[in-house]
Amino acid sequence: MKLIIQIPCFNEEAVLEGTLAALPSRVPGIDVIETLVIDDGSADGTGEAARRGGATYLLRFPVHLGLARAFSAGLDAALKLGADVIVNTDADNQYPGSAIPALVAPILRGEAEMVIGDRAPHQLRHFGLVKRTLQWVGSWVVRQLSGTTVPDAASGFRAFSRRAALKLNVFTRFTYTLETIIQAGKKHIAIGHVPVPTNPDTRPSRLFQSIGMYLRRSGSTLVRIYSLYEPLRVFWGLGMLAILGGSAIGARFLVQYLSGEGAGHIQSLILAAVLLIVGFQTMLIGLVADLIGGNRSLLEDTLFRVRELELRLGDGPDVVRLDGLPPARAEGRRSPA
Repeated sequence: MKLIIQIPCFNEEAVLEGTLAALPSRVPGIDVIETLVIDDGSADGTGEAARRGGATYLLRFPVHLGLARAFSAGLDAALKLGADVIVNTDADNQYPGSAIPALVAPILRGEAEMVIGDRAPHQLRHFGLVKRTLQWVGSWVVRQLSGTTVPDAASGFRAFSRRAALKLNVFTRFTYTLETIIQAGKKHIAIGHVPVPTNPDTRPSRLFQSIGMYLRRSGSTLVRIYSLYEPLRVFWGLGMLAILGGSAIGARFLVQYLSGEGAGHIQSLILAAVLLIVGFQTMLIGLVADLIGGNRSLLEDTLFRVRELELRLGDGPDVVRLDGLPPARAEGRRSPA
């Protein structure tokens, strides 16, 4: 049983060695523990810090691609390296390495395929009142959209089984945290969560420059991903709103017309007609999108089988093994059904 701990990094030379030093050397139920550092086009000595800190593998991008791309590339590389369980943690040592055994335990017991570390963000005093409130509201929205019970949707401290990592596909460029929860809920991947402590902040977040920017990007991600998996519900809901609005305005015009006062309200009739047409067209778009969604599900199943086949054929990752040994490959491995 192999565990690979992946750490996406961008200019983390100052803190990476401390993060690597805090990772556990033994985890109950795990035979091999390796670390994978994803250097997302850093301009400092992040790669050398990974070497000094004792990381097993280094995956380096020539340019900065963003957290979501780094996370997705890390999952793919870890699978090709033969990981049975993958843990994702932050490079700034926000999450203590001592919490990793508790994080992977539900997967090892077969109770979950994806486990999220719950920081209880609404209780973290250093977040501030506004941020704590937004974290609570955001997690509630994600729970409603995904049909899961995850209390801390923004937590990046996560563990994945081999099968879950194979089934997840990250589309957005901003962050993977919200998207993967919605995907897991819609793909019926068993999700668990465990309480985890946090370390004091070592630096401000680099993911977003302001709360407003984070809200805009997170909101667009939620709308896009939910529409991808529930197009009929989204477009029919919007279409029904337009039809109801048009019907109400049309009924008002009809009452005025029958009472002899409709001559000066022709604009209401035009608006009602436009809303009714837009509503019906939106519902038709939802129907077409739902049919396309069925084809997408078939393509995702095909991609899952293709990735399994690639792993069994032993297609090696583009990583550097920092101890000088050749990178391991996932030859002959097969994900559980």
